[in-house]
Amino acid sequence: MRLSRYFLPVLKETPADAQIASHRYMLRAGMIRQQAAGIYSWLPLGYKVLKRIEQIVHEEQERAGHIPLLMPTLQPADLWRESGRYDDYGAEMLRIQDRHERDMLYGPTNEEMITDIFRAHVASYKSLPLTLYHIQWKFRDEIRPRFGVMRGREFYMKDGYNFDLTKEDALHAYNRHMVSYLRTYERMGLTAIPMRADSGPIGGDDTHEFLVLAPTGESDVFYDAGVTELKLGNREIDYADHAAVKGVCEEFTSLYARTDETHDEALYGEIPEERRRQGKGIEVGQIFYFGTKYSDPMGAMVQGPDGQKVPVHMGSHGIGVSRLVGAIIEASHDDKGIIWPEGVTPFHVGIVNMRVGDAACDQTSEALYGTLKTLGLDPLLDDTDERAGAKFATQDLIGLPWRITVGPRGLANGVVELTSRRTGESEELSPEAAAAKLAALYEGHL
Repeated sequence: MRLSRYFLPVLKETPADAQIASHRYMLRAGMIRQQAAGIYSWLPLGYKVLKRIEQIVHEEQERAGHIPLLMPTLQPADLWRESGRYDDYGAEMLRIQDRHERDMLYGPTNEEMITDIFRAHVASYKSLPLTLYHIQWKFRDEIRPRFGVMRGREFYMKDGYNFDLTKEDALHAYNRHMVSYLRTYERMGLTAIPMRADSGPIGGDDTHEFLVLAPTGESDVFYDAGVTELKLGNREIDYADHAAVKGVCEEFTSLYARTDETHDEALYGEIPEERRRQGKGIEVGQIFYFGTKYSDPMGAMVQGPDGQKVPVHMGSHGIGVSRLVGAIIEASHDDKGIIWPEGVTPFHVGIVNMRVGDAACDQTSEALYGTLKTLGLDPLLDDTDERAGAKFATQDLIGLPWRITVGPRGLANGVVELTSRRTGESEELSPEAAAAKLAALYEGHL
């Protein structure tokens, strides 16, 4: 993509109502535009990040054996009346009527609808275990939407639902989701800590939230410092192996980590004082096991091995895809702008042509652009006639992890400059060597 043809409406001034870094930088970098309170249009740069995050979520869900589908945004109220949640959910649910005066709602979540789909098509335990998920827009009518996409009314979310014959099988599904989520967040460059949490209106006894530590988080968190050092890395995990999956979950949940809603001062006091930490966290996902809470009232039954009909055990598992865009920025920025991790960056590298119209600069920039595309990378070529300072300021603001600077002085010596956005360190390389190094840096991220 060439910047002269791209739609990137960057702002020089920070909008007055933007209180946190992610909201400021998403507006200034031309990623989003507010259309109403808590409702945003995703402009091209923001949309690219959103789709990168969505792709990682899909890949890790399917790796864990979960099956994608797509449910509608609007749901009939009768399904929620069956579960007993229609009146209980509260004012956050947007309730509407269609032209035939049928009660409808804009879905805040999909437990009822997925249960209806399941009961219509599955009758035997032989079809279990089964986990279905989708990534879809949701709406919750927040009383005070704020902080941009971090607390909007309309949001993009992955929600998945497991159906199992027994509680033991359903808890394996719970553990499987925990491991797949840990891998998902690591691929995005995040340390997301699973913390014992409150189930809220979803219901259920077992639930963990995944929180990214950040000063602007809305949740007070208490944890053992050791949890921030745990990593899955590149280890291979067999999701069908109950013991292996459970072992990973125990590794990541054995150290103390809780939100203020479930904080236990006595247990916290047992942590060595030098390892006790207290801070703020941004919730980016949550997993629940709730047994037969929905299958009982809605009649989601299967015939068991003994021929008797039994309600299935269920859980639900969510990742805030649009919220993650803001959370990543909160965890990775400086006073110049965003610093994207390699796994989610909208473009892999920015190529800055310092003297547009100079034959050598134009030719080298175009050649680099073509080479990087051939290597499977997605470069952004700044071929505008802006001043050098403005070009660099835009690159810093939009936060691409790497920048290649092509200028007459360097080309006289046969080199371009490769700069890391995170460290600010630069090195001079031949154009071919710079392209090869970038390809190596992104190996495993493509």
